Amino acid sequence: MVEVAYIFPGQGAQFVGMGKNLYDTCPAAKEIFEKANSILKIDIKKFCFEGPQEELSTTANSQPAILTASIAALKAYEASPAFSEHLAKFSLGLSLGEYTALVAAGSISFEDALLLVRKRGELMEEASRKNPGKMACVLGMEIPAVEELCKGIGCEIANLNCPGQVVVSGKVNNIELLASLAKDKGAKRVIMLDVSGPFHSSLMTTARDKLKEYIEKVQFQAPKLNFISNVDAKLQSDPVKIKENLIKQVNSKTLWEESIKLTASSGIKTFLEIGPGQVLKGLLKKIDPKLEVKNFG
Repeated sequence: MVEVAYIFPGQGAQFVGMGKNLYDTCPAAKEIFEKANSILKIDIKKFCFEGPQEELSTTANSQPAILTASIAALKAYEASPAFSEHLAKFSLGLSLGEYTALVAAGSISFEDALLLVRKRGELMEEASRKNPGKMACVLGMEIPAVEELCKGIGCEIANLNCPGQVVVSGKVNNIELLASLAKDKGAKRVIMLDVSGPFHSSLMTTARDKLKEYIEKVQFQAPKLNFISNVDAKLQSDPVKIKENLIKQVNSKTLWEESIKLTASSGIKTFLEIGPGQVLKGLLKKIDPKLEVKNFG
């Protein structure tokens, strides 16, 4: 039996049609989509299967949609022959994917996670309207050099996902200025990300403060699988600390590369990317080409 880590995608992984095949072919996956519709009192299933892309991609819709599609994929995987060949030891998620990882690890119920991420998405949208901003991916520039550049023009590092890639967040004009300056400072490329706000930055502080009230009301258990937090890239089993980090995560940078390295250092060489898309597979190949990533979407 192969020891594996579950990894779950974050916002941006959504696409129209995600989960439709699972819904049509796996009763356990179908049940998750029906349950999500019932819990949220909106047709999240329709957004996933039919779109339109603009509706699916709003922060308030994409977050519960990705969580639902990812848990449906997990249920389909658990019903497949591959499940008996693997022994899950870790559960991790990128940003929004942390909530999915905590459901998979038995720390939080699907219902609570779904309602939390719907609220998280709404609050992040609200904060983005008050503080319009952008995110950009800087390629081929060292972290200290990006940090120095950010300091000078009021931007912040948002995600450290893999070597040679630093995602920055800030106000629209500041990010556009950073993009032009980064090229002069040696960046190979700067890619503007298709997101609706300056996530994982201090511009999201109002969303963090409001989300805190909702997270504190929800009951968390100690995870049954090893869980590594995005905020500190450390193993966390204390529900109090997990809650604290989920609150902090809204306006703090995510440490995905460090989290994957910690998982791999414990002997895990096989990762299962469960949910829509293959974004995480691409990141893991850059972190360590020797890691094996299988997709269950």
